[in-house]
Amino acid sequence: MDGSISQHDHDSHTSSDFGRRRGGWITFPFITGALAGLTLAAGGWLSNLIVYLIQEFNVKSIDAAQISNVVTGFSFLSPVIGAIIADSFFDSFSVVSISSCISLLGIVLLVLTETFNSLKPQPCVKEPELCQPTSKLQHAILYTAIALATIGVGGTRYTMATMGANQFENRKNQATFFNWFFFTLYTATVVSFTAIVYVEDNVSWRLGFGLCAIANLIGLVIFLCGARFYRFDKPQGSPFVGLARVWLLLQLGKGISSTRLAKARIITMGMVE
Repeated sequence: MDGSISQHDHDSHTSSDFGRRRGGWITFPFITGALAGLTLAAGGWLSNLIVYLIQEFNVKSIDAAQISNVVTGFSFLSPVIGAIIADSFFDSFSVVSISSCISLLGIVLLVLTETFNSLKPQPCVKEPELCQPTSKLQHAILYTAIALATIGVGGTRYTMATMGANQFENRKNQATFFNWFFFTLYTATVVSFTAIVYVEDNVSWRLGFGLCAIANLIGLVIFLCGARFYRFDKPQGSPFVGLARVWLLLQLGKGISSTRLAKARIITMGMVE
């Protein structure tokens, strides 16, 4: 029995040592490589969206600018939603993986709109008034593609930063990681805003969106290849969820006695902690 206990302790110690060995700088090339690919993909279609809508879908310039503003605004708001989901329900790895697949699906739909002529209206021949209107099916596919690609951007951009920082226990290493993370982010953004946009404007939209899809796929593959090296943190809960519970409790507690309301508040504060 002593031998079995010793063997069990040895196995537990070995597995715990393996768990502690996860993370560190070995995860750095996987996270930054994935970031570069996903940023190239996102910047390639998002930065040239107005021109795409005007030229390929005969959208008026004012409407195209409004659509682009809404998409850009949501792409900056959605990381907050992604962070809440990662902290409260899933881990960062799951959120990044699922979001990358969603963005890839959206970009593939954009490629299909340029591959099949039936998925976009015919170009204007002479006057804007003579342009062929966009059908409901074409609008549905276009907006579905944009929505999926935008959701994917929100779930990957800064969730990867949190996940990358969690791979290090030393704050100096975390600071170094953040320096390289944002260097990679801005470098990939510049490349996508110049090289990919140039291809879209001067070669073809299909090739430009195809490059975005390939970059997204490569980034996703690189990210998944590092799965055995990552340190996975269990969801600890988000303060936003706790605040929402408190607010809901206050709204529902208007018709509840003060004693029951105080007890409920204590329970809710315990859930928040």
